[in-house]
Amino acid sequence: MAEVLLDRSDRVAVITVDDPDRRNALTLDLSDQLAAAVRECERDEAVHAVVVTGTPPAFCAGADLTQLGEARAEGLRHVYRGFLAVADCALPTIAAVGGAAVGAGLNLALACDVRIVGPRARFDARFLQLGIHPGGGMTWMLQRLAGPQTATAMTLFGQVLDAEAAVRTGLAWQAVDGDHDALLAAARDLARAAADAPRDLVRTIRATLRATGAMDDHGTAVDAELGPQVASVGSPEFAAKLAALKTRISGSR
Repeated sequence: MAEVLLDRSDRVAVITVDDPDRRNALTLDLSDQLAAAVRECERDEAVHAVVVTGTPPAFCAGADLTQLGEARAEGLRHVYRGFLAVADCALPTIAAVGGAAVGAGLNLALACDVRIVGPRARFDARFLQLGIHPGGGMTWMLQRLAGPQTATAMTLFGQVLDAEAAVRTGLAWQAVDGDHDALLAAARDLARAAADAPRDLVRTIRATLRATGAMDDHGTAVDAELGPQVASVGSPEFAAKLAALKTRISGSR
């Protein structure tokens, strides 16, 4: 049965696209389930960070081609619904890519804030080879992350990035040796700082990163950060950490 699984523990949620026989290809139903899982994580006050993955052997083989062939504008937006929900998630997101991320599956990986990769990871645009134009904002996401040269090589010249190339070009943050369990463990470890921090602060920093990333000058970014920083300095969490720090300093004298 094709479904999207949601596992929550220690303030980290793992969302898994689970249809291994079809290499986790996104049907309209799976896209809806993916969007619903993201919304559930946002509603759950116990979730501070989200990991997105696919059941091995693939991460996600793209959109279901039978449904894609019948789609027009509204149908295509329906296909996009799942990975756009990930892109818009108020919580920090990590893609744990253990296999092929193709087409819309590449979009799903790109939609996350950070990508970590296993030995079998592959990033494959493949739109041109299928005779269709890229969609879902892929050209924008890919150029922002890996630069125009890598984006062009992937979209117009059919280049596929393996795990090592993904890290080298900046498409991925970290390569992990081992199986899928090791990859998920690494993703959870990466998520730990956000999981241990106050949820409201994590959400605010996530929103600020998105806002300042689109800004053109330092001064505007300083102004954008000032209000949230002032608010955080006045928070009970900061007061408690400051008091603990003062106690440690006094005890070391």
